[in-house]
Amino acid sequence: MPDPLPPRVPTDRGARAAAASAQAVVAGVGTHLAPGLQVGFDDLGTPLHEVTFVVVDLETTGGSAAECGITEIGAVKVRGGQVLGEFATLVDPGEPVPPQIQVLTGITTAMLVGAPRIEEVLPAFLEFARGCVLVAHNAPFDVGFLTAAARRTGHPWPGFPVVDTVRLARRVVTRDEAPNHRLATLAALFHASVVPEHRALGDAQATVDVLHALLARLAPLGVTHLEDLATAADPVPADVRRKRTLADGLPHAPGVYLFRGPRDEVLYVGTSTTSLRTRVRTYFTAGEKRGRMTEMVRLATRVDAVVCATPLEARVRELRLITEHSPRYNRRSRFPERMPWVRLTVEPFPRLSVVRQVRDEPGAAWIGPFPSTGAATLAVEALHAAFPVRQCTRRLPAVAPAGASACVLAEVGRCGAPCTGGQDLASYATVVDGMRAAMTGDPWPVVSAHARRITALAAQHRYEEATTVRDRLQAYLRGAARTQRIGPLARTPELVAAAPVEGGGWELVVVRHGRLAATARVDRRTDPRPVVEALRASAEHVAAPGAPAPACHPEETDLVLAWLDRPGVRLVHAPDGWASPVRGAQSVSDVAAAVTTAVLLATRTDDDDVPAGDVARPVTVAGPVLRGRSA
Repeated sequence: MPDPLPPRVPTDRGARAAAASAQAVVAGVGTHLAPGLQVGFDDLGTPLHEVTFVVVDLETTGGSAAECGITEIGAVKVRGGQVLGEFATLVDPGEPVPPQIQVLTGITTAMLVGAPRIEEVLPAFLEFARGCVLVAHNAPFDVGFLTAAARRTGHPWPGFPVVDTVRLARRVVTRDEAPNHRLATLAALFHASVVPEHRALGDAQATVDVLHALLARLAPLGVTHLEDLATAADPVPADVRRKRTLADGLPHAPGVYLFRGPRDEVLYVGTSTTSLRTRVRTYFTAGEKRGRMTEMVRLATRVDAVVCATPLEARVRELRLITEHSPRYNRRSRFPERMPWVRLTVEPFPRLSVVRQVRDEPGAAWIGPFPSTGAATLAVEALHAAFPVRQCTRRLPAVAPAGASACVLAEVGRCGAPCTGGQDLASYATVVDGMRAAMTGDPWPVVSAHARRITALAAQHRYEEATTVRDRLQAYLRGAARTQRIGPLARTPELVAAAPVEGGGWELVVVRHGRLAATARVDRRTDPRPVVEALRASAEHVAAPGAPAPACHPEETDLVLAWLDRPGVRLVHAPDGWASPVRGAQSVSDVAAAVTTAVLLATRTDDDDVPAGDVARPVTVAGPVLRGRSA
């Protein structure tokens, strides 16, 4: 089954947030510009936060700089995200304002009576902008009028470096985000503080917000200094553009695409939920801004496509192909066998261990899988903090041998010392049963133990230790929540579900032991019941795994669970039912976050030299909450 592209993260920013972000991301080491120094693109090593920009906008009587005049100039001087000054004036163009321009801008001929002529205004503007970089939206228009006015009035044009926000926007704003790159569209996209309405100062203020947002997007692409802006809007390299023929012949259908290299190796696997041809073509345009993707395209010799029935099939097939081929340019998880689990062992005196493989072992309990051994270790520490089970690794006999000595954990009350006979099988089993319940169901014993510990540490202003305790709780909740979501589906031999499709019809899926076994789509005129029976009959046979591990990559089950949790999804066939624990780790994670955050913030004083944001970062669990369902 096919592949999806890594989800595009939403990039809309508030104008003020964008300005602050721009100021932060471009901060660096460079030489300070002396006042009045003419800045040029050849001046290397000037961080953008040290550059003074003058963002300018004009209103005119028409579109031709040779035949029309300027009616209004608005400009804003900014540096490092801060506004340094503004310049605004009406200008008498020496001719009537055409009616259509009056309707567009609201500037009438009567409003310009008594306004200064351009001969008086231009010197003041040039002084205002001296030593700065000019910025304009569709800069050739505004700069063209200004240079034409300078020629007519006999003023030398200083040769300002010019930045065009339209060209920058074409580099970093895709058609998926905005239908065009007009100022009003970009201002709305970035939530500018001023709505552009074809008045010079207001449009310039909106352009400032757009500029800051664009600089924030360009920073991860290496555009952090003034000289970087000279090439920020470069066209697509010729060798990359020539590869666009690789998309020819691909279908206009959802599915998975595979870029292959000169030795037929798979370089990259991606997905499209609408049109494979359209998606692949974006790799050969200016819309593709990832350097590693450009490198991949240069190596590619062909693109293979696999058409899929549904978007879920495409995403699952992508994951399987990535796991199978381990493409060098994909960054998704490729090695499910390396994802660790936390296991409660089966022996007279059980203990916790971190393992790589789940076995169907009666009496064992599991949480995971975890993204790393470090995360699994944190979860083990969280459970040990709540339940005093032994932490030694050797297997203990049911009866302690004579002369055995206890470890230091027994001396401090963290272990009942079953190794020396200090705790018998029955009393130890009581502790283990509580731990097993916290791993498979209700996590409140672990949450409450950590909340008490965080409260005590915060009261003593020991915030770094409190943060460590919080991180342990977070790792445990994530692992337990994932197990409690994946486990029930991994134990389900077969589940058939249907999701409504916009415009009518259904997406149908057959899931066996957490693995997508079959999928299809029916239109509104087709009875889905025969299709369901056909899918069940032809679906992939899936052997029962060692639950709670699913019969596939855990991320595949995550994709299936996310699909099942969509609004409107109906269970068509689930003989054994399917549900997650009502009071499981997922259900209490938000409460745990609120408790730890509230405790830390309530006890922290303004004199504490610890960043509150670092101490009180909320405990979160990835993925949506699954509601229990039955057929």
